Amino acid sequence: MFSSPYRVTHFDTLLQNAGHFPHIFAPRAEESHKGTYGTLAVIGGAEGMSGAVVLAASAAIYSGCGKVWAGFNQKALPFPVIPERPEIMLDTAAGLQQRQDIGAWVLGCGLGLGSTSVTLLRAQLAACRAAPLLLDADALTLLAHHPDLADQAVRQTPLVLTPHPAEAARLLSCTTAAIQADRSAAARQIAQKFHAHTVLKGRHTIVCSPNGSEYINRSGNPGLATAGSGDVLSGIIGSLLAQGVPVGEAVCGGVWLHGAAADVLRDSGIGEIGMLAGELAAAARWLRNRMIAAVQTA
Repeated sequence: MFSSPYRVTHFDTLLQNAGHFPHIFAPRAEESHKGTYGTLAVIGGAEGMSGAVVLAASAAIYSGCGKVWAGFNQKALPFPVIPERPEIMLDTAAGLQQRQDIGAWVLGCGLGLGSTSVTLLRAQLAACRAAPLLLDADALTLLAHHPDLADQAVRQTPLVLTPHPAEAARLLSCTTAAIQADRSAAARQIAQKFHAHTVLKGRHTIVCSPNGSEYINRSGNPGLATAGSGDVLSGIIGSLLAQGVPVGEAVCGGVWLHGAAADVLRDSGIGEIGMLAGELAAAARWLRNRMIAAVQTA
Protein backbone atom coordinates (compact mmCIF):
# COMPACT_ATOMS: atom_id res chain seq x y z
CA MET A 1 0.00 0.00 0.00
CA PHE A 2 1.26 3.50 -0.86
CA SER A 3 2.46 5.40 2.18
CA SER A 4 2.00 9.16 2.05
CA PRO A 5 5.00 11.28 3.02
CA TYR A 6 2.61 13.75 4.64
CA ARG A 7 0.51 13.78 7.75
CA VAL A 8 -1.65 16.33 9.49
CA THR A 9 -2.72 17.10 13.02
CA HIS A 10 -6.08 18.69 13.86
CA PHE A 11 -7.62 17.23 10.70
CA ASP A 12 -11.14 18.31 11.70
CA THR A 13 -10.01 21.92 12.01
CA LEU A 14 -8.43 21.78 8.56
CA LEU A 15 -11.59 20.31 7.10
CA GLN A 16 -13.70 23.02 8.75
CA ASN A 17 -11.50 25.72 7.25
CA ALA A 18 -11.61 24.07 3.84
CA GLY A 19 -15.39 24.30 4.02
CA HIS A 20 -15.13 28.08 3.63
CA PHE A 21 -13.76 27.61 0.11
CA PRO A 22 -16.28 25.36 -1.68
CA HIS A 23 -15.04 25.98 -5.23
CA ILE A 24 -11.45 25.14 -4.31
CA PHE A 25 -12.37 21.92 -2.55
CA ALA A 26 -14.97 20.66 -5.03
CA PRO A 27 -14.35 17.39 -6.91
CA ARG A 28 -13.56 17.58 -10.60
CA ALA A 29 -16.11 16.68 -13.23
CA GLU A 30 -15.66 13.33 -14.96
CA GLU A 31 -16.05 15.02 -18.34
CA SER A 32 -13.20 17.51 -18.27
CA HIS A 33 -9.95 18.26 -20.07
CA LYS A 34 -6.96 20.59 -19.69
CA GLY A 35 -8.92 23.48 -21.18
CA THR A 36 -11.51 23.11 -18.44
CA TYR A 37 -9.04 24.28 -15.82
CA GLY A 38 -7.68 27.40 -17.43
CA THR A 39 -4.41 28.85 -18.66
CA LEU A 40 -2.14 30.94 -16.45
CA ALA A 41 0.75 33.15 -17.55
CA VAL A 42 3.51 34.00 -15.05
CA ILE A 43 5.78 36.88 -16.08
CA GLY A 44 9.02 37.87 -14.32
CA GLY A 45 12.39 36.23 -14.07
CA ALA A 46 14.99 38.81 -15.08
CA GLU A 47 18.56 37.55 -15.44
CA GLY A 48 19.69 35.98 -12.21
CA MET A 49 16.12 35.61 -10.95
CA SER A 50 14.72 32.92 -13.25
CA GLY A 51 13.96 30.76 -10.22
CA ALA A 52 11.17 33.08 -9.07
CA VAL A 53 9.12 32.38 -12.21
CA VAL A 54 9.90 28.67 -12.03
CA LEU A 55 8.66 28.52 -8.43
CA ALA A 56 5.44 30.40 -9.22
CA ALA A 57 4.71 28.44 -12.39
CA SER A 58 5.45 25.12 -10.66
CA ALA A 59 3.09 26.02 -7.82
CA ALA A 60 0.43 26.87 -10.38
CA ILE A 61 0.66 23.52 -12.16
CA TYR A 62 0.64 21.65 -8.82
CA SER A 63 -2.45 23.67 -7.87
CA GLY A 64 -4.47 22.23 -10.73
CA CYS A 65 -4.20 24.75 -13.55
CA GLY A 66 -4.78 23.13 -16.95
CA LYS A 67 -1.93 24.94 -18.72
CA VAL A 68 0.83 27.18 -17.39
CA TRP A 69 3.18 29.52 -19.25
CA ALA A 70 6.37 30.95 -17.74
CA GLY A 71 7.51 34.21 -19.35
CA PHE A 72 11.07 35.37 -18.65
CA ASN A 73 12.09 39.03 -18.70
CA GLN A 74 15.16 38.19 -20.77
CA LYS A 75 16.09 38.54 -24.43
CA ALA A 76 16.20 34.76 -24.87
CA LEU A 77 15.04 31.82 -22.80
CA PRO A 78 17.50 30.93 -20.03
CA PHE A 79 16.87 27.23 -20.73
CA PRO A 80 14.79 25.33 -23.31
CA VAL A 81 12.77 23.41 -20.72
CA ILE A 82 12.43 23.20 -16.95
CA PRO A 83 13.87 19.71 -16.42
CA GLU A 84 11.85 18.91 -13.31
CA ARG A 85 8.65 20.38 -14.74
CA PRO A 86 8.51 19.93 -18.53
CA GLU A 87 4.73 20.42 -18.32
CA ILE A 88 5.32 24.19 -18.07
CA MET A 89 5.52 26.04 -21.39
CA LEU A 90 8.21 28.71 -21.80
CA ASP A 91 8.46 32.03 -23.64
CA THR A 92 10.06 35.41 -23.23
CA ALA A 93 7.90 37.85 -21.28
CA ALA A 94 7.38 40.10 -24.32
CA GLY A 95 6.41 37.14 -26.47
CA LEU A 96 4.00 35.78 -23.88
CA GLN A 97 2.20 39.12 -23.59
CA GLN A 98 1.12 38.76 -27.23
CA ARG A 99 -1.00 35.69 -26.52
CA GLN A 100 -4.78 36.04 -26.45
CA ASP A 101 -5.65 32.74 -24.76
CA ILE A 102 -4.56 33.51 -21.20
CA GLY A 103 -7.18 33.19 -18.46
CA ALA A 104 -5.21 34.86 -15.66
CA TRP A 105 -1.88 36.64 -15.26
CA VAL A 106 0.77 36.82 -12.53
CA LEU A 107 3.40 39.51 -13.02
CA GLY A 108 6.34 40.54 -10.87
CA CYS A 109 8.14 37.45 -9.54
CA GLY A 110 11.82 38.29 -10.03
CA LEU A 111 10.81 40.85 -12.66
CA GLY A 112 13.56 43.38 -11.88
CA LEU A 113 13.26 47.16 -11.70
CA GLY A 114 14.91 48.24 -14.96
CA SER A 115 13.41 49.95 -17.99
CA THR A 116 12.38 46.66 -19.60
CA SER A 117 10.38 45.78 -16.49
CA VAL A 118 8.60 49.13 -16.63
CA THR A 119 7.76 48.52 -20.30
CA LEU A 120 6.35 45.07 -19.54
CA LEU A 121 4.18 46.31 -16.68
CA ARG A 122 2.98 49.29 -18.71
CA ALA A 123 2.04 47.02 -21.62
CA GLN A 124 0.21 44.64 -19.31
CA LEU A 125 -1.85 47.40 -17.75
CA ALA A 126 -2.48 49.20 -21.06
CA ALA A 127 -3.95 46.04 -22.57
CA CYS A 128 -6.94 46.38 -20.18
CA ARG A 129 -7.59 42.66 -20.36
CA ALA A 130 -10.64 41.30 -18.56
CA ALA A 131 -8.57 38.40 -17.20
CA PRO A 132 -7.57 38.62 -13.53
CA LEU A 133 -4.14 40.14 -12.91
CA LEU A 134 -2.00 39.50 -9.83
CA LEU A 135 0.92 41.86 -9.19
CA ASP A 136 3.65 40.81 -6.80
CA ALA A 137 7.21 41.64 -5.78
CA ASP A 138 9.00 44.00 -8.18
CA ALA A 139 5.76 44.92 -9.95
CA LEU A 140 4.56 46.46 -6.68
CA THR A 141 7.74 48.48 -6.29
CA LEU A 142 7.30 49.77 -9.85
CA LEU A 143 3.74 50.85 -9.02
CA ALA A 144 5.09 52.80 -6.06
CA HIS A 145 7.82 54.50 -8.12
CA HIS A 146 5.79 55.32 -11.25
CA PRO A 147 2.54 57.23 -10.64
CA ASP A 148 1.35 56.67 -14.21
CA LEU A 149 1.50 52.91 -13.67
CA ALA A 150 -0.42 53.27 -10.43
CA ASP A 151 -3.11 55.24 -12.28
CA GLN A 152 -3.34 52.49 -14.90
CA ALA A 153 -3.52 49.76 -12.27
CA VAL A 154 -6.62 51.31 -10.71
CA ARG A 155 -8.48 50.66 -13.98
CA GLN A 156 -7.50 46.96 -14.05
CA THR A 157 -10.34 44.67 -12.91
CA PRO A 158 -10.02 42.27 -11.26
CA LEU A 159 -6.69 43.16 -9.67
CA VAL A 160 -4.85 41.34 -6.87
CA LEU A 161 -1.87 42.84 -5.02
CA THR A 162 0.29 40.73 -2.69
CA PRO A 163 2.73 43.03 -0.84
CA HIS A 164 4.94 42.17 2.09
CA PRO A 165 5.17 44.99 4.69
CA ALA A 166 8.07 46.82 3.01
CA GLU A 167 6.28 46.79 -0.37
CA ALA A 168 3.10 47.96 1.34
CA ALA A 169 5.05 50.85 2.85
CA ARG A 170 6.23 51.89 -0.64
CA LEU A 171 2.68 51.75 -1.98
CA LEU A 172 1.45 54.00 0.83
CA SER A 173 4.56 56.23 1.04
CA CYS A 174 5.16 55.47 4.69
CA THR A 175 7.47 53.35 6.82
CA THR A 176 7.38 49.60 7.32
CA ALA A 177 6.97 50.26 11.04
CA ALA A 178 3.80 52.23 10.31
CA ILE A 179 2.44 49.34 8.26
CA GLN A 180 3.13 46.86 11.04
CA ALA A 181 1.62 49.16 13.66
CA ASP A 182 -1.82 48.82 12.04
CA ARG A 183 -1.76 46.06 9.44
CA SER A 184 -5.52 46.00 9.03
CA ALA A 185 -5.69 49.70 8.20
CA ALA A 186 -2.78 49.38 5.78
CA ALA A 187 -4.40 46.53 3.87
CA ARG A 188 -7.65 48.47 3.70
CA GLN A 189 -5.93 51.61 2.42
CA ILE A 190 -4.12 49.74 -0.35
CA ALA A 191 -7.30 47.92 -1.35
CA GLN A 192 -9.16 51.23 -1.58
CA LYS A 193 -6.35 53.09 -3.33
CA PHE A 194 -6.00 50.50 -6.10
CA HIS A 195 -9.51 49.01 -6.07
CA ALA A 196 -7.75 45.69 -5.57
CA HIS A 197 -7.95 42.54 -3.51
CA THR A 198 -4.93 43.08 -1.28
CA VAL A 199 -2.90 40.41 0.49
CA LEU A 200 -0.71 41.93 3.20
CA LYS A 201 1.69 39.10 3.91
CA GLY A 202 3.18 38.25 7.27
CA ARG A 203 2.10 36.48 10.43
CA HIS A 204 -1.68 36.28 10.20
CA THR A 205 -1.78 37.52 6.62
CA ILE A 206 -4.60 39.98 6.02
CA VAL A 207 -6.71 39.93 2.87
CA CYS A 208 -8.83 42.99 2.15
CA SER A 209 -11.27 43.27 -0.74
CA PRO A 210 -11.98 46.50 -2.65
CA ASN A 211 -15.25 46.88 -0.71
CA GLY A 212 -13.40 46.72 2.62
CA SER A 213 -14.27 43.20 3.76
CA GLU A 214 -11.40 41.56 5.63
CA TYR A 215 -10.13 38.03 6.06
CA ILE A 216 -7.40 37.21 8.58
CA ASN A 217 -5.56 33.99 7.84
CA ARG A 218 -4.51 31.72 10.71
CA SER A 219 -2.70 28.95 8.83
CA GLY A 220 1.07 28.89 8.36
CA ASN A 221 4.18 28.98 10.52
CA PRO A 222 7.68 30.54 10.55
CA GLY A 223 8.86 28.00 7.97
CA LEU A 224 7.32 30.32 5.37
CA ALA A 225 10.02 32.90 6.13
CA THR A 226 12.17 31.68 3.26
CA ALA A 227 13.14 32.88 -0.21
CA GLY A 228 10.55 32.09 -2.84
CA SER A 229 7.63 31.54 -0.48
CA GLY A 230 5.82 34.59 -1.89
CA ASP A 231 6.39 33.37 -5.45
CA VAL A 232 4.69 30.09 -4.56
CA LEU A 233 1.76 31.98 -3.05
CA SER A 234 1.36 34.01 -6.24
CA GLY A 235 1.41 30.82 -8.30
CA ILE A 236 -1.25 29.18 -6.13
CA ILE A 237 -3.59 32.20 -6.24
CA GLY A 238 -3.00 32.73 -9.95
CA SER A 239 -3.76 29.08 -10.64
CA LEU A 240 -7.05 29.25 -8.75
CA LEU A 241 -8.00 32.41 -10.63
CA ALA A 242 -7.25 30.72 -13.96
CA GLN A 243 -9.41 27.77 -12.88
CA GLY A 244 -12.38 30.11 -12.54
CA VAL A 245 -12.58 30.22 -8.76
CA PRO A 246 -14.31 33.50 -7.74
CA VAL A 247 -11.71 36.17 -7.03
CA GLY A 248 -12.38 36.63 -3.33
CA GLU A 249 -12.37 32.89 -2.70
CA ALA A 250 -9.28 32.32 -4.85
CA VAL A 251 -7.32 34.94 -2.90
CA CYS A 252 -8.42 34.00 0.62
CA GLY A 253 -8.41 30.27 -0.12
CA GLY A 254 -5.03 30.47 -1.80
CA VAL A 255 -3.55 32.23 1.22
CA TRP A 256 -5.04 29.61 3.54
CA LEU A 257 -3.87 26.68 1.40
CA HIS A 258 -0.34 28.11 1.18
CA GLY A 259 -0.12 28.41 4.95
CA ALA A 260 -1.78 25.04 5.54
CA ALA A 261 0.77 23.40 3.22
CA ALA A 262 3.53 24.78 5.46
CA ASP A 263 1.72 23.30 8.45
CA VAL A 264 1.55 19.93 6.68
CA LEU A 265 5.30 20.04 6.13
CA ARG A 266 5.89 20.94 9.77
CA ASP A 267 3.59 18.19 11.03
CA SER A 268 5.22 15.67 8.69
CA GLY A 269 8.52 16.03 10.49
CA ILE A 270 10.27 18.35 8.04
CA GLY A 271 10.22 21.12 10.58
CA GLU A 272 10.12 24.88 10.27
CA ILE A 273 13.87 25.50 10.00
CA GLY A 274 15.11 25.01 6.46
CA MET A 275 11.67 24.53 4.93
CA LEU A 276 12.04 25.23 1.20
CA ALA A 277 9.59 27.19 -0.91
CA GLY A 278 9.85 24.49 -3.54
CA GLU A 279 8.45 21.94 -1.08
CA LEU A 280 5.19 23.83 -0.54
CA ALA A 281 3.42 23.16 -3.84
CA ALA A 282 3.41 19.37 -3.60
CA ALA A 283 2.17 19.57 0.00
CA ALA A 284 -0.61 21.94 -1.07
CA ARG A 285 -1.61 19.53 -3.86
CA TRP A 286 -1.76 16.63 -1.41
CA LEU A 287 -3.81 18.62 1.09
CA ARG A 288 -6.27 19.87 -1.52
CA ASN A 289 -6.93 16.35 -2.75
CA ARG A 290 -7.15 15.02 0.81
CA MET A 291 -9.73 17.66 1.69
CA ILE A 292 -11.77 16.98 -1.45
CA ALA A 293 -11.84 13.27 -0.64
CA ALA A 294 -12.93 14.01 2.92
CA VAL A 295 -15.70 16.35 1.74
CA GLN A 296 -17.01 13.66 -0.64
CA THR A 297 -17.18 11.02 2.07
CA ALA A 298 -18.56 13.30 4.79
